[in-house]
Amino acid sequence: MNRPYNFSAGPAAIPAEVLEQAAAEMLDWHGSGMGVMEMSHRGKEFLSIYEQAEADLRALLAVPSNFKILFMQGGGLAENAIVPLNLSRAGVVDFVLTGSWSQKSQKEARKYASEVNIVGSAEDTGFTTLPDPATWTLSRGASYLHICSNETINGIEFHQLPDIQALGSDAPLVIDFSSHVASRPVDWSRVGLAFGGAQKNLGPAGLTLVVVREDLLGHALPACPSAFDYKTVADNQSMYNTPPTWGIYIAGLTFQWLLRQTEGGLTGVAAMERRNIGKAELLYNAIDSSQLYVNKVAANCRSRMNIPFFLRDESRNDAFLAGAKERGLLQLKGHKSVGGMRASVYNAMPLAGVQALVDYMREFEQKHA
Repeated sequence: MNRPYNFSAGPAAIPAEVLEQAAAEMLDWHGSGMGVMEMSHRGKEFLSIYEQAEADLRALLAVPSNFKILFMQGGGLAENAIVPLNLSRAGVVDFVLTGSWSQKSQKEARKYASEVNIVGSAEDTGFTTLPDPATWTLSRGASYLHICSNETINGIEFHQLPDIQALGSDAPLVIDFSSHVASRPVDWSRVGLAFGGAQKNLGPAGLTLVVVREDLLGHALPACPSAFDYKTVADNQSMYNTPPTWGIYIAGLTFQWLLRQTEGGLTGVAAMERRNIGKAELLYNAIDSSQLYVNKVAANCRSRMNIPFFLRDESRNDAFLAGAKERGLLQLKGHKSVGGMRASVYNAMPLAGVQALVDYMREFEQKHA
């Protein structure tokens, strides 16, 4: 099947192999006589799906044994409330502002923490850079420090997580890794909690992944709903309420697909990182060598997953998008808050898709030079 290349920022493309397997199992999962969406979440059939998905994700991301993996609902946006409900202890929390999502996160946290400190910000550059961690004014006794490790809208990425202990803070680091989870390894020695919606790199909308260090459990505010209390969720193996069963199933198939990937002798996430570096370099090189296109993000913090670019002559935007659609290059319009274009090149996007986009961009530029 010759499918178009889908550059959507999320919900995003899912590997074709995963979709084909899900389609084949839609009516009857492994001879059970039921589709996954029809199963009891406490039945042996779904429990086997859940247990395999959790084990595969732990292996895929090399999650240490002292971290709990939670499959939740509400997306990354809900976690902006659920994290402070669990970790703030109604105290002080620190935030670094690097774009649209970290801005939303800190606004939500103000409802639950006694104080939110902005310890670093790139707002003065229009969120085209990352503030140097050495300049962050970390709070003494902060309950946690929150960063968005990849800003989907602004195209900013931390290529190395900050070592906040080296900066003199004992606070756990919370990362929103929604849009680059499983695209590169995670240094868990620097992380207390990581969360992300699945709909960008892991599966369908409706599933939220939380990976939390065990010592951070059990400190939820009294007002925290039971279904959002991380300790309650962990104690019940993500089954305190009915979990997003279909999302877990598709994510589990995606985890298996990722574990099978190879690149230059590497496997799994390491293979995906090498592949993603190649895809990003191909597209950024095409933009940087062009007279028509521009990316405004500093080279040292450009996202590998979400690549915004602008036409220097924005009167040609509609023509560019129409031509792209004719070529089977979909969902390239930039976020409404920033305009321009955006190509999200998540794990499911093959190198051939990025090459097709680059070829079209060059042809469009030659035609409109």
